[in-house]
Amino acid sequence: MKYYRFGTFDNGMPNGSGDRWAGVRFWLTTLFIFWAIGAIGLGWIVKSLFILIGLLLALPIAAFIGLQWWATSKILTAECPICSHTFTATKGSQFNCPSCGEPLETHNNQFKRITPPGTIDIDVQVMD
Repeated sequence: MKYYRFGTFDNGMPNGSGDRWAGVRFWLTTLFIFWAIGAIGLGWIVKSLFILIGLLLALPIAAFIGLQWWATSKILTAECPICSHTFTATKGSQFNCPSCGEPLETHNNQFKRITPPGTIDIDVQVMD
């Protein structure tokens, strides 16, 4: 088994039948790439890496702040109007109280009973 050596003049071909200039082309190409990088400068690569690292560090912080904002705008913590049990629910949804089972909905940042149409909801006050 013959091993091919990268960048040699004979390019690993038997009896010298390979391209004699393959090795020269390799080294000239390599030299040209290093010259081009030197002429352009590597500052843009370093700056790009710093920007990428900065974005990777800022992304979790921005996600945490965004999640907190979403939670405060979409989630409500209040008391049940029937049993005064405090719990959390999503704004604009209908649900049952986990303590008494009363059907409730969110309205004006508080929980409100869901009553069928035509039902009059009253508060009874006991007078002695």
